[in-house]
Amino acid sequence: MDKQSQPVKLARESLTYYLEHGRFMDKPVELPENLQGRAGVFVSFKKEGQLRGCIGTFEPTQPSIAEEIIQNAVSAGTGDPRFSPIKLSELAELEISVDVLETPEQIDSIDDLEPKTYGVIVRNGRRSGLLLPDLEGVDTVTEQVSIAMQKAGIQAGKEIDLYRFTVTRYK
Repeated sequence: MDKQSQPVKLARESLTYYLEHGRFMDKPVELPENLQGRAGVFVSFKKEGQLRGCIGTFEPTQPSIAEEIIQNAVSAGTGDPRFSPIKLSELAELEISVDVLETPEQIDSIDDLEPKTYGVIVRNGRRSGLLLPDLEGVDTVTEQVSIAMQKAGIQAGKEIDLYRFTVTRYK
């Protein structure tokens, strides 16, 4: 098995601990620098190339990136309404990726987007939808914005505010 990045290792440990003990693990005492600051984090689980769970926060809700990963790994593994909760027996088969988000910036036009480089957040009133960058099968800005709008339940043609962000993706 190839050496996993710290964030991915932590996400796996977090979900494993939660499934074994029914509660969140404590954050590690020694935090590497890339887990110390505060940021939004998305944790994605895939099984045989298919999405199995993905939940995250686009703004920090926890005191550190490590704690954000711990919370979101459990949410993605047990609380994504699109999937049944992940079982302990499945964990070994799962591919995990962790995206640490940079602060989103508001943009004026979809011309400022590039789906391989930037993720997008669309907002209309209280509704908002987010799509991470560089996703398989999302090749155009139009597709990216359209999917984010669908996720938010925003009808096509509605006025939206656009935000873009970059991520550091760990596998």
